[in-house]
Amino acid sequence: MSLLTEPQITAELAIVPAWTRDGDSIITVTQRADFKDALLYVGAVAYLAETANHHPDITIQWNKVTLSLSTHSAGGLTANDFALARQISALS
Repeated sequence: MSLLTEPQITAELAIVPAWTRDGDSIITVTQRADFKDALLYVGAVAYLAETANHHPDITIQWNKVTLSLSTHSAGGLTANDFALARQISALS
């Protein structure tokens, strides 16, 4: 998997406005109704991640879920990151 160029990253970020760039990762923060809803959301994200064989870093703080995507094996952002980000964004 090859790294995306800066123009490609900029174009991809325009398609997933809930995600922002943080160095070699893209991040989104979602607020859910409560802790239970946050866990259900993470379960749905986990299903998508397993299907894609591409796994985000996940932090849960009561009703706030932070997801971070990066292709660690490639050393940055690839098409896989944005493909999964689009699927995750469709959950909200």
